[in-house]
Amino acid sequence: MASENPVAIVSNASSYVGPALATKLARAGFDLVLGDPTPEVLAEVEESGVQSWVVDSVHNLAKPDAAPRLLDMAMDAYGRVDSAVFFTGEIVLGKVVDSTDADFEKVVAGNLEAAYRALRTFVRPMIDANQGQILAITSASGLRPTPGAPLYSATRAAANMLVKNLAGEVARNGVQVNAVGTNFMDFPMFREAMGADDPEVMAKIEKNVPMGRLGTMDEFANFCMAFLDGSARFQTGQVVGFDGGWSN
Repeated sequence: MASENPVAIVSNASSYVGPALATKLARAGFDLVLGDPTPEVLAEVEESGVQSWVVDSVHNLAKPDAAPRLLDMAMDAYGRVDSAVFFTGEIVLGKVVDSTDADFEKVVAGNLEAAYRALRTFVRPMIDANQGQILAITSASGLRPTPGAPLYSATRAAANMLVKNLAGEVARNGVQVNAVGTNFMDFPMFREAMGADDPEVMAKIEKNVPMGRLGTMDEFANFCMAFLDGSARFQTGQVVGFDGGWSN
């Protein structure tokens, strides 16, 4: 049955900004398809009074069937998809000269192939409908050289350029394709990887951020909403840094 509400896909509703975006989209009146949501997210979405359908085991968008399963659920449940948001990420540290074939294959799959498969899948029904919004959440490391993570930075840059190219292809169809690249975000995996729970380490991290602090998931989700909720339809092909000024 076709939905009267706008419909959004949140490819990963269990980690990073996915839970915050799922709840904000629900409160904005979107019916949802949620990839791997937590029980807490489902409860908050249900309280908003919108419909939601769940697709399990789709967090790895590099798998050929992951994005198509999300899209199939949206089309079967609602007959449309107005917005889609996804994020990817595989980090490999170290110099190019010290890297291995396995390192390279890991970042290509996690940062570029995953983005390619999601973009190619989600855009097709939007082209047919002559409207839609896709937001790829990548990394600000793709906006500037990143010593210590060159393979990560390079594949993120490639994904950002893929967004720009696809946006140019489908702009005449009324479809928006944008990306937001993040860095220095306050979430458990970043804090653990950087040792940021140590006050001395956190102080050093914050010195690298022009704004002097980490970004929160809630403010990041608020920023993303304009790319998804239909309120700003004259923006496409952009890759915007959300990193406290680091990528300037």
